Amino acid sequence: MQRDSIEDSRDNHTAIPARPDLIRLGIGILGIGTSGPLIAMSTMPISTLIFWRNLGGSLLTAPFAWRHRQWSEKKGLAWSAGAGLLLALHFLCFFLAMRWTSVAAGTAMVALQPIFAAIFVKFFGGHIPPRAWLGMVVSFSGVLLVSGVDLHISLRAFEGDLAGLVSASLAAAYMLAGSKAQESVETTTYTTVCYFVCAISVLPIAFSSPISLIHFSAKDWWIVGGLILGAQILGHTMFNAALRRVSPAVVSLIIFFEVPVSSLLALWWLGQTPALLVVPGIALILGGCALVVLRTRPQQVVVA
Repeated sequence: MQRDSIEDSRDNHTAIPARPDLIRLGIGILGIGTSGPLIAMSTMPISTLIFWRNLGGSLLTAPFAWRHRQWSEKKGLAWSAGAGLLLALHFLCFFLAMRWTSVAAGTAMVALQPIFAAIFVKFFGGHIPPRAWLGMVVSFSGVLLVSGVDLHISLRAFEGDLAGLVSASLAAAYMLAGSKAQESVETTTYTTVCYFVCAISVLPIAFSSPISLIHFSAKDWWIVGGLILGAQILGHTMFNAALRRVSPAVVSLIIFFEVPVSSLLALWWLGQTPALLVVPGIALILGGCALVVLRTRPQQVVVA
């Protein structure tokens, strides 16, 4: 009965998550909101930064995964490994976006992932009600307004926008794979395998660089630590925990709030002042989220 309740909540693509998952998602937003500014501050090669961030995340969750001893759950582990590969590709594009364009514009482009999540859900037979599509259109217009300012600045900035767009589609696929994996394995098992596969996937690229994997400044290592504890553990891991009960489409929509968090932190830490049109663009993004998430009735969910 409990499993049926969890599956019903995960298949409902408009219901407000239960309070414990709202808390997880709120912490997750703050966690991933630090990611963009920290990546922009780091001087590590992208593949090396991805490697250490995910290896650290995997090592931190491994002791908890070991207690569950789910290493015979082949289907769940296969989905976890697939999610890890998707996460590696997502990070490669996301990190490029953070380096090539502004944090505000890059995170705004990545915020398109709910559009891709909805398309994927619809493709696999899920139902997306008209209210959700309307909210996505409103949010998408805000994303265009935020990122469109970047298009005329430079070719590199435009390439950063494209990297963010590809990153959004990969993030949506990663969310869906993570949801499938956690149908048969615990969150800690999933994250340990997922993060480890992500780390190994980029290791050949890191080795191909003439720069060492370890010889960096103390500042860069502090940034790695911040990414592991903030973006990886408090960010991705909290979202992955919510995915056990919450639709990937809803989780992707809530991630829209990463845009204002990252933009404010970039203003504070990097002095990146958003263009004037960014503010109404972010307002449209949040308004679209409200249409999809807040104008639905709460659903009773049995929490595992």
